[in-house]
Amino acid sequence: MPRSHMHPESHLVSRIGWLRAAVLGANDGIVSTASLVVGVAAASAGTGEILLAGTAGLVAGAMSMAAGEYVSVSSQSDTEAADLARERRELVDQPAFELEELTNIYVARGLDQTLAAEVARQMTSKDALAAHAREELGILSETAARPVQAALTSAATFAVGAALPLLAAWLSPADLLVVVVSTASLVFLAVLGAVGAKAGGAAIPRATLRVTFWGALAMAATAGIGALFGTTVV
Repeated sequence: MPRSHMHPESHLVSRIGWLRAAVLGANDGIVSTASLVVGVAAASAGTGEILLAGTAGLVAGAMSMAAGEYVSVSSQSDTEAADLARERRELVDQPAFELEELTNIYVARGLDQTLAAEVARQMTSKDALAAHAREELGILSETAARPVQAALTSAATFAVGAALPLLAAWLSPADLLVVVVSTASLVFLAVLGAVGAKAGGAAIPRATLRVTFWGALAMAATAGIGALFGTTVV
């Protein structure tokens, strides 16, 4: 088929790693900081104390997100590396068994025995480890764990997300701070849900509703506790 008539395809799976970290970081930044600000404000604290608490939450949260993502994704990366190392040894020590194993995988997916054996043989001759990583272990280069990317993405998006309710608190009149921050944060969360869904090719209304619901619940809980006990809730 001539190149000009080929149907171009754009797959979104390669975005999974950084998109998950970005959405998680931004969502956590908005929700945790907005909840902190609303909780402190509901406890009748002054604007200065509210902004200080929110700023401290931004810095601590960004560092926590970076560390948490790095440790978590590093564990996944270590597991993938260990599986690949074991598979590499097996391909050297038991090549016939590994070829049969790959053949059986293709048979289970619907190919007849003869065709499955031929496909397995050709895939093995091209790149045996890559074939087994993909077919047997489910490890793809597009979705492989990238700890540094996940850590930096989460930290950066957390900081950006946390800055939004802080900005709303700074611009808001003291007597309307809780209402302004809560409303603005729900709008931010709705936009984040829509953008994340669009980037990932998911349904926008459902993602938007999901994000705003849990954000509203978190802010309501901390506002209630702050008003009830008159203390800062972190």
